Amino acid sequence: MPELEETKAKTSFDPNILQDLLPLYYKRLFPHKQFYRWMSYGRSEVSVFSNREFSFTLQDDIYIRYQSFENQQDLEREICTKAPFKIDIGAVYNIRPKDHRGSIAMHPVQRELVFDIDMTDYDDIRTCCNEANACQLCWKFMSIACRVLDEALREDFGFDHLLWVFSGRRGIHCWVSDKSARHLDTAARSAIAQYLNVLISGGEGSTSRVIIHDEMHPSVKRAYRIIEPMFEEICLVDQNIFGTAEGVKKLLANIQDPATRTDLEKRLKSAQGDSKRVWKEFTSYFEELRVTGNNRYRRYKFVVEETILAFTYPRLDINVTKGFNHLLKSPFCVHPKTGKVCIPFNPNIAFKFDPTDVPTITDLLKEVNTFDEKNTVEGEETRSRIKDYKKTSMFKGTVIFEEFLRKLEQTFKGKAAALSDKKMEF
Repeated sequence: MPELEETKAKTSFDPNILQDLLPLYYKRLFPHKQFYRWMSYGRSEVSVFSNREFSFTLQDDIYIRYQSFENQQDLEREICTKAPFKIDIGAVYNIRPKDHRGSIAMHPVQRELVFDIDMTDYDDIRTCCNEANACQLCWKFMSIACRVLDEALREDFGFDHLLWVFSGRRGIHCWVSDKSARHLDTAARSAIAQYLNVLISGGEGSTSRVIIHDEMHPSVKRAYRIIEPMFEEICLVDQNIFGTAEGVKKLLANIQDPATRTDLEKRLKSAQGDSKRVWKEFTSYFEELRVTGNNRYRRYKFVVEETILAFTYPRLDINVTKGFNHLLKSPFCVHPKTGKVCIPFNPNIAFKFDPTDVPTITDLLKEVNTFDEKNTVEGEETRSRIKDYKKTSMFKGTVIFEEFLRKLEQTFKGKAAALSDKKMEF
C-alpha cells in the first residue's frame, strides 16, 4: 500500500503524546495471548507464571516492582489499566513476588538466560553515530553479534529456543528460553557469559583486545569465519575506522611490543587517511615478518585475526547475563523516547533489519485506521474479524514471535497445557 508508506515516511514521533497512545496500543495491538503463552511455558511447571516478577514504569518515572499475576486475564487487565511506559520481566521466584513482604524469604528459582548488547559499547570504533543514535551502518555490528552468539549458543550449548528482540532504540536482547537454560544457577550463567566474552579491556585510547595463544579455539574460529568476510565493508569502508590519526592509534594499541609498534607507526603514516591502505600496510608488515622468519613473528602469529576480532566481536554486558534476578525490557514494549516497538527479528537475516525503519506507535495506530477506512465498503463485521496487528507493519515481528512459540510449545507435548493456548493465532 503506497499510501501507507507515504504516511509512515512523514511520521515523526512526539514523546509528549505517548500517554494518550499507549492505552490504544495495549488494547488493540499488544499480543497479550502470545505473551502469556511464552511466560506460562504451557503451564508445564508449577507456578511458572504466577511466581514471575513483572515491573511497570509509569508516567513520570514511577516504578512499580514485585508485581505478579495469576493468569493472562489478570496481567492483561493490569497492563491495559495502567498503560505502562515500560514493562520489565524478572525471574520466577519461590513465592509470588507480590507476597514478598511476608515471612518467607524470596529467592529466584528460574529465569531465561538473557543477553544485552548496546550500540553505545561500540562508540570507540563507530564513526557514523554516537551515544543513543543508530543507523543501518552501525547496525551491521549488531547483525554480526546476532550471528556469532546465535551459532555459539546453539552449537556449543545445545540451546534451541532463542528470541532476538530489537530494544527500541540502539541495542538488542536475546532470550534463551530452553528449560535447561532457565534453570541454570548463577555460577553456570557466569561461566557461559565468560566463555562468550573473548574481549579483554584495552588500554586508554584503544579498543578492547583479543589474545589468541598457540591456536584458535573452535568457538573463536567459528566467530572469525562469520566476521572476517564483513570486516572490510564495515570497518574499513562504512566506518573508515583507521582513516584518522586517532583511529591508527587504536590500531597500534593492539601491538604491545614498543619496538614493533614504533616500526609500524612509521610505516602507517604514509597511508593515513585511508583505512584500506592503512590495513594493507598493517597486514603486509606482519606477512613480511613471517616470510623473513623474524623472531617477532611467533609473538604476532595471530595478530591479524586478533585485530579483526577486537574491532568486530560482540560486546556483551556480561553482568546482565550473569544476574539471575536481572530485569529486562519486555518484547513489544514501546520505547518512550523513540516511540518504536521492541520488535522480534530473525537473527539469520539480521543484516536486512533496519532499525531506522521500525514502526513507531504513531505509525501503527495510523496503519490500523488507514486499513479500516479502506475497507469500510466490506462492512464493520468483516473488518472486526481481522486482528488489528495484522493490519500493521508490526505483523512480521509478531509472526516471528509466533514461530518461536510454536517450536517452544512442541517441547511441552504431553504436559499440562490448555488447548486454547495451543491454538494458532495466524
